Amino acid sequence: MAMKTSLEVIHYKTQKPIQLILEGERISKVIESDSNDNNIFLSPGLVDLQVNGFQGIDFNEDKFSEEDVITLTTHLWQVGVTSYMPTLITGSDQKISKAIKTIVNACSINALVDQSILGIHLEGPFISKEEGPRGAHPLEFVQEPNWDLFKSWQELAEGRIKLITLSPEWDKAVDFIERCAESGVKVAIGHTAANSLQIEAAVKAGASLSTHLGNAAHLMLARHPNYIWDQLAAEELWTSLIGDGFHLPNSVLKVFMKVKPNKTFLISDSTKFAGLTPGNYSSPIGGEIQLSSSGRLSMRHNPALLAGSASTLLHGINYLIQNDLARPDEAIDMASVKPFEYLSGAAQSTFTKGEKADFLVFEKKGSKIKLLQTIKSGEIVYSV
Repeated sequence: MAMKTSLEVIHYKTQKPIQLILEGERISKVIESDSNDNNIFLSPGLVDLQVNGFQGIDFNEDKFSEEDVITLTTHLWQVGVTSYMPTLITGSDQKISKAIKTIVNACSINALVDQSILGIHLEGPFISKEEGPRGAHPLEFVQEPNWDLFKSWQELAEGRIKLITLSPEWDKAVDFIERCAESGVKVAIGHTAANSLQIEAAVKAGASLSTHLGNAAHLMLARHPNYIWDQLAAEELWTSLIGDGFHLPNSVLKVFMKVKPNKTFLISDSTKFAGLTPGNYSSPIGGEIQLSSSGRLSMRHNPALLAGSASTLLHGINYLIQNDLARPDEAIDMASVKPFEYLSGAAQSTFTKGEKADFLVFEKKGSKIKLLQTIKSGEIVYSV
């Protein structure tokens, strides 16, 4: 018989006290309460669709193992992430194949990890070769969209590749996007130098997301047209943003969120340096880098240049709240309900009977959310 658990909390959106009865991994009953004086809130678990690494573990390093996948997942639970996508960047065909196998094996070993991994996000290798849009992706492995190669990866992944970021500037991009859409794989535009017609064709073919819009771009752009305006104007495209205070200025965050209030969500785009102590580090991609006490990751010998993200979704939520860019419930939705909605194609309910119990228990400390517990599939996987 499944174990029953009761939670007396405040609904993060309605601000009303409720009692949740959990039976196993799902909600069995929701009861409206008359009072709750403990100032403890409940929200959906966070959903991160772009995780390159975390706390010293990198999905894109040669030696990462099944145990590393499991450890990284438990570390993410400690910062409120109950569902996520391991993200593989541009690399050799063999390296990507090996990484896919390792992730699949980890899911077969640990059921809770399997439930936490929504799928694999393939960010490359079908991206732009140009400096700026390519970002830190290694040039030697960038290539045009190749359906046969992708199919071989998808077979290794046992169908787990659910999202791919590419640039539609390639001649074969439209056909590739159409095949992905037909097979149920979401396609995002990112790391791109595509022109207006190429972006328009990609959207018509089935592209549905702009990956970290405003980043991985040329340092200097024509004022108009350009690929940022084109994507922002495409109503069919959702937008993912890195809301860490370093990748985009507040004015840009505010504009992007206002243009697409119902189709914008947060990602961390975290690297292995997220969650580590401030200091100097060496990276096989960025070289010599430094992590500041504020969480900014930059090139050590050129601090003006970012070296990736070292933040979490929880940090992004708090950043939006503290800078009056979003209400607490809006910021939480952008890091939980909205990415789930993008993947599923339907708006998600919260705290209803039969729903899977992926929750966060937190309290408000001034304008900051402090995580107290993470509940994954009805199981407490983290508690302060």
